[in-house]
Amino acid sequence: MAFDTKLMEILACPVCKGKLDYNKEQQALICNFDKLAYAIDNDIPVLLESEARNLTLDNNENSTQES
Repeated sequence: MAFDTKLMEILACPVCKGKLDYNKEQQALICNFDKLAYAIDNDIPVLLESEARNLTLDNNENSTQES
């Protein structure tokens, strides 16, 4: 079973309540405003600020580091 992209219409960043972008390659939801990446684990988005990864300073969505 794959992540249901229809969820993107109702999901929001738990920090800023902004739009999230789906990164299929990384299996993550990206908040470009807060520079956070939320993992998708077993097709379920993990939208916990404490579990989010910080995006690197070069704003490359393919490079993340653990927070």
